[in-house]
Formats: sequence, C-alpha cells, structure tokens
Amino acid sequence: MAIVRDPAPAPAARSKPQADAGAAAERPVVELESVQVTGSRIPRAQIEGPAPITVITAQEIKANGFTTVPDVLRAMTQNGGETQSQQSASGADFSPGAQQVDLRGLGPNHTLVLVNGRRIADFPMPFKGRSNFTDISNIPLGMVERIEILTGSASAIYGSDAISGVVNFILKKQADGTTVDLRLGDTDRGGGESFNLSLSSGFSTDRFNAVYGVELLSQRPLWAYERAVQDSTLDAPTARSRAPRRVFLRTNWYDEYLDPGAATCAGLSQLNDGSTYYASRPGWGIDGEDGYYCGSDRSIGYGTMTSRRKGVNSYASLSYSFDGGIDWFADVQAGYHELAMFRDVTQWSFQAPDGNEEGYFYNQATDQVEYWQRQFTPEEMGGLDRGMIRNRQKTFSLNTGFRGRLGEAWDWEAALSHSQYQSTISWPQIVASRANDLLLGPQLGVDEDGFPIFNADPDRLYRPLTRAEYDSIAARTTYTPKARTDTLSLTLTNPELFSMPAGDAGFAGTIEVGNQAYALHPDPLATQYYYYSWRDSDGSGSRDRWATAGELRLPLLESLSLSTAARYDQYRYDGHSIDKVTWSSGLEWRPLDSLLVRGSYGTAFRAPDLHYVFSGEGNLESSGSDYYRCRTEEPGVDIADCSFGDEGVIVTRAGNRRLNPETSKSYTAGFVFSPLANLDFSLDYFDIDLRNQVQDLRIDGVLQDEASCRIGRRVDGTAVDPNSPTCIDALARVRRSNDGGLYGVFVNPINIARERTSGIDFSTHYRLETDIGLFRFSGNYTWVRRHESQQYTGDSVEDQFAVNSGFDIPRTKASASVSWEKSRWTATLHGERLGHLPNSDSYSQVYDPEDGGSPWIGATYRYNASLQYRFNERAQLSLSVNNLFDKMPPRDATATAYPYYDISWFDATGRQFYLQYTHKFGGKAL
Repeated sequence: MAIVRDPAPAPAARSKPQADAGAAAERPVVELESVQVTGSRIPRAQIEGPAPITVITAQEIKANGFTTVPDVLRAMTQNGGETQSQQSASGADFSPGAQQVDLRGLGPNHTLVLVNGRRIADFPMPFKGRSNFTDISNIPLGMVERIEILTGSASAIYGSDAISGVVNFILKKQADGTTVDLRLGDTDRGGGESFNLSLSSGFSTDRFNAVYGVELLSQRPLWAYERAVQDSTLDAPTARSRAPRRVFLRTNWYDEYLDPGAATCAGLSQLNDGSTYYASRPGWGIDGEDGYYCGSDRSIGYGTMTSRRKGVNSYASLSYSFDGGIDWFADVQAGYHELAMFRDVTQWSFQAPDGNEEGYFYNQATDQVEYWQRQFTPEEMGGLDRGMIRNRQKTFSLNTGFRGRLGEAWDWEAALSHSQYQSTISWPQIVASRANDLLLGPQLGVDEDGFPIFNADPDRLYRPLTRAEYDSIAARTTYTPKARTDTLSLTLTNPELFSMPAGDAGFAGTIEVGNQAYALHPDPLATQYYYYSWRDSDGSGSRDRWATAGELRLPLLESLSLSTAARYDQYRYDGHSIDKVTWSSGLEWRPLDSLLVRGSYGTAFRAPDLHYVFSGEGNLESSGSDYYRCRTEEPGVDIADCSFGDEGVIVTRAGNRRLNPETSKSYTAGFVFSPLANLDFSLDYFDIDLRNQVQDLRIDGVLQDEASCRIGRRVDGTAVDPNSPTCIDALARVRRSNDGGLYGVFVNPINIARERTSGIDFSTHYRLETDIGLFRFSGNYTWVRRHESQQYTGDSVEDQFAVNSGFDIPRTKASASVSWEKSRWTATLHGERLGHLPNSDSYSQVYDPEDGGSPWIGATYRYNASLQYRFNERAQLSLSVNNLFDKMPPRDATATAYPYYDISWFDATGRQFYLQYTHKFGGKAL
C-alpha cells in the first residue's frame, strides 16, 4: 500500500489496497499518520481492516445532495430497517420529531450511534412506545467531517448495543479559517421551505487549539393537503376507502348509521373549510341500506408531512498542551430545537369514567342504545396551529479528559463523557368527562343492561361548537422527559507492544464505569382515565455498568494480520445483575499488494432497554382488523371491505423486569481488490444470528394469530396447532366484549427465540482522468439472502421476505454516484434503488393469491443532482436538486389506509431545490 501526501489536505476517504507504483514514484512516499478507525481502539495507518467499514465524507454528502443526517443514512444500502417518517402517527404519539437509523433491519435500538467515538444520550421517549433509541435528526450535519459505518457486531469494542453495527459521526477537529455556509431550500410543488446557516471557525497557538461552529436552521411544515396524492379520501384506491371521514356520526346498538338528514348536514357545510356534507357508506344503514352521516373527504389531509422546526446547534473542540507531554481535551455540543407537527384533529365519543371506550349509552330522548362520534374541525379548534404537537428539545454533550504518554510507547487517556437529552412535549387533548357533559348532559344512572343513561337530544351532536365551548373541553397534556448517559473511562494503547518477525503487535485496553438513566415525567392526568382515549404509562429507571476490555493486533506474517478483542460488561438495575463476556476476532490477508482478503467473527449482547424494563402499565387507542370475525362471518370478503376490518382496539402495555439480555453471533468474509490505481471494489458476506431478542408483540400479529388459532388454519390454508405456545399466548392476550366484538389487546416486551439475517455488500470506486475533466464513479449494493425470525422455541421459523409475512423490509438496496470536475465546475448525479416491498395486503397478512395481482410493490428509483461553481478559492455556489424527476410514491391498490402508500419508505414531497453559498475567510482554499 503506497501512501502519498496530497498537495492540499482533503477529508478522510476510503483507503485503497494499492496505488499504482509508477504513479507513486512521481511523488515522494511518506508515512501516513496513524488514525483511530471505528471498530478498533488501536491507531493504525490503514482504514480497511478485517471488518467492512463504509466512510462518507462531508464533500460527498454535499455533492450527493443530502441536507440532513437522516437523508445521508437513508441512502446507506446497509440501512434496511423500517423506521418512522415525519408523518408517522406512531412517531407523533410517542417520539415527535425524532428519526432513527436501523442497520440490517434488526431495529433502531440495535445500532450504536457515536459522536467522535462516544455514546450520546437516547431520545427521552421510547420508539413506538417500546424501546429506547438514538435520535439522529439533531446531529449537526454542517459540522460533520465524515461518517463511518461499521456493520456487524462490535460489542467486544463498544459494549452493549452494537449488535447490527456502529454509526460514528466524526466532527471537525482542525482550525482552518472561518467558513460560512448559507443554504435555502424549496419544493417544486410548494410548501416545506427551509433555511440553514452554519459557521465554523477556530484558532491555534503553540499550546491551545480550538475549533467551534454554530448552525441555525428553520424548516416550514409541509401539509398533506398541499399534495394532490393525499389531500383527500378520494385518493384512496378502492370505492369503499374513498368514503368521506365520519365527522358527525350517530349509530344504534347494531352499529347501524342513524340518518341525520340532508338539512342537518347542510347546516354544517361551512366546517372543514367548506368540505362537510351529507355523505353515505353502502351497507351501513338500517337493515343493510346506505348509512348516512355528515362527513368530509378533505379533513384527512390536515396532517403534516414535514415538521416545522427551528433550532440552533453549537459545537466546540478544544485542546491544550501542558509541559510534560500531557494534553487536555474537551468536545462540547449543545442544541436547542422547537418542533411542531400535526397528526390529526381531536375527536370524541363517550368514554366511561373507568376508561371503557365502547361508547354505547341508553338515550332517553330516543329510547334506544346509541353511539355518538365527533371529530372537531379547525374552525371549532381555532385553527390548525392549535392542534399542533409541540416538542422543545435541549441536547448537551461534554467529553473531556487528559491524554499523555507513559514511557516511550504507552499512550493513555482518561476521559469523562456526559450526554443528556431533555424535551418538553405537549399534545392537544379532549377531557373526556367535560366532553361527555357538554355533548350528552349529566348521566342519569345506569339501566338494567349496564348502559349509562343520558337524555341527549341528537341536536346536541349536530351543531358546531363555539370557540369558548371547545376551549372548555380542550386541554394540552405536557411531558418533560429526560435521558442521560455518563461514562468515566481509562484507555491504554501501545501500537508497539512487542516485536514479531512480521512487525510490531498493537494493544489497547480500557476500563469503563458508567450510569444511564431516563424518566418520562408524564402529565399525572395522562396516566389516569382523564383525557379521551389516552391513558399513558409512566416510566423511569437507571442502571450502573462497568466494563473492562482488551484488544490485540498481531502481524502473524508480512501478509497476514490477526485482530482479537475481548470485553466483560456488567449491568446492575433494580436488584438485577446482568453480565456478559463478548469477544471478536478478525483476519487480514494480503497475498498481493492490490488484494485484501478479510474475515471477522464476533459475539455481542444487549442489555434490555430501560423502557422495556421500567415501563408502567398504560393504555392507548389503536385500531386493528378483527380477523376472526372477518374470516368466520364474512368469508371471502377482502379485509379492506370487511365490516370488522377497522375496529377500535384498546391496547394495554406494561414493562417486563424479567427480560434476559439479547445475544448474537456475527461473522463477515470478503475481499477488497484494487486491480488498477484508480479502481477498487469490495465484496463482503455478512451473517448475524440474534437470540433472545426483546420485542413488543405486534397488535396485528396477535390478532392474526388469535384468528388462526381459533379457526385452526391460516389464511393460506396452513394448519395451526391451537395448543402451540404462540396460540396459547395469543388467545390469552385478546379481550372480547360479551357480544364477541373485539375490545382490547395486551402486549408487553418478551424475549423472542431468534432473528437471523445474512447477505452480501458490494462497493466499488473508479477514478478516470480525461481531457474534458475528472470523473469519479462509486456504487454500493446490498442483497439480503435471508431474514428470518422465530417467536417461541417450537414455533415455525418465519421468512420476513415471504408473502403475508407482516414485515416491511427490502431484500435489495443500491446507490450509485457519478461526478465530474473541470476547472471551477463540479457536477454530481446520485441515484438510489429500493428493491420491491410487500404491498399493504401482504404486510397485513391478508393477501390471497386467488384474488390475482402481485403481492409486491415494484422496485423504485430516486435521483439527486448537484452543480457547484467556484468563483475563486474563497467562494462557491452550489445548486442541488433532490428527487430530480419529481417521483411520487408508488401506487398500491391494496393500501386503503391513509395516506395510501408506505410512509416508512416513501413520501410525497416531490422535487426539492437547495441553493447553497459557501464563503471562506482565511485558512486554506476551499
């Protein structure tokens, strides 16, 4: 490997196994300074090692048109898991504004996120109300020098969490003048305008070095009604799903719609921006006639696709050299962000004081059992802004310590790392008892069948509320969650521990002591049956940990190196103790200067998430398909058209303090080959076998299992043993009312038996110099050979790529870039391919091959383009276009749930433009 010094420094890039010897002879060969690479604590000269690492530099990030950290990581082909978008209802309920990375599709909590090699605090609210995770949306992209992604187990180096991989954000460390970046963004179809201003600078003396930066950002919301593909229910794929929303609905005990009359709805026509009208649904009226109600097909478009965000990030890296060879260092980050998003309008139906949401009551005014449902409109609420979910975030991280040298070869570092994440989050709510009183009047007792009695004139339901009336029943529930992590560490490294015939052996050892804590701090009223359809759980807890680890790098032969590491971790919490030894080993064989053959094997573990352990019991209102009644009472009817296909479900959840730690085994094998000085490619096989994985049971999965277990077979006819562990468990979790209707589902975290994934990563880079300019090509491709899971020992193994699997992950992802440089100009075209995904029916496990059609959404392509012009050595202008061809989400004829496409992978933002001006004062040229 010939290393040559460039005439001007450039961001760290992927190392090549070989440079052409003839080209190298033209410039002096020098020794490359040792660097520490993600996945090892031993400094070394080569970035390529026994485990595959992907590096993307700040220059590449800008050229490929990425404007946020989530955009960068979404393009990584190894990032194959289903995460939440900004328009996710679950995200709005549980983790407003946060975004995740999910390497290998094993869940965001199995990817370790580091900043400058240090852990940062989790987002203080749990992902989908379940597990802790790291929010990547607040990491300041303008201050990132490069991102290193290691895929595979790394617990032997970093401890718990690093099961599927590590994402390490390396921030700028060297002072080089002052750089100002101003970026403006807009969308071709309107809405979602953005502004970003960043400044980075620094200075140095003989002893002191400082690098600091600040980033200001502002993002306007993009509303769903601003995109034609999802601005109304008329965008739905089937006639039944195009029915207007039920803004005002009244039914009898048999769930038959009670006709309000056209005149009544006409008196409400000004609501929802004039879109409320006399609507009907076939078959929902008395004796199977059309069912009439007052509805709106446009009120469904009130949600935000992109959150409103205003914020500031700041960063400083400081160091000071004392006499005696001791250095002090400190990395400080602080951020403040205000986010707002709109999930949906507030709603109401009768909720009993004990939390029962079946909603039926005996109405003396009509002498029958009735059910009333009401959605409150923007005109009644006082505008959409009053329905916003608001999140005020404060982040702070400090890593400080001293480093020096013992003797001639031993380097030491003692460091204290502290990171915290605080939020103040408020959701709009309806106070159940106040709304009951306003819309139904006082309760007059209970009838002989147990129904509460009211004397409620239907006119009370069919009238707009005044602003004062709405304010009398509305409230905001506010949480102040907080998460933190603290670590004290001592690390010793010696790249020349002892000599071997082929070279010096390197060693790194570390001792860590730490504490991690979180607390949700919910509104006390939110843990009671106070707000309509919102009884949340509390959660708080902490754990102590300590660990010791050692890593050894041995040059066995001139062409063969062995790396090995071992680590012992112990966690203590709530009277429990979990300890684990993990180890890893890797081989690097260089039979040719241009060829690296490599392989690695490692064990890993993950202590259960704090929220999985300490979550209290709580309820939330969700919806689900009553597969049992659909399959027995309406056989042959598509689930989207089944009368029981969209039932309200009360989900009860609680933590589990008897969870076991997760464990995994992982190995990789592959090679890096550089047949030419300007060409390299790599091919690596990966395999991760995860045991005792902690997961919340999926509501839909439980309901599917309950139906199959009751009937004795699956939808495809496969026999099901009702005495199997899964059936026994599923039948105990589903609650039904006296008439057999679906009422509630109990879920909690459990250790499932197994999850396993394997596949291939391919990467290539090519550099071509021509008379018309310099061309650079790069490509990345990931093919997942298998992804399987097993819930309980003894259950069948589920193929997550199979039809009706209930999983939403792609088998293949690919990306490619081509750039051109000539004089002052640089242009880049970046493309991404997402392999086929299950359609909505297959994801819901109700696809029937006899219905015809494919169970898949075909592969999709997206392109970004950028053009840069350097006015001089100090000034540069860039234009980026994301989603160059303005592609909308692929159509799915089975996606009958709003917004009628898969929001985990797609959005309807459309083409985006970003204009960026960069100016540098002092230092080296741009």
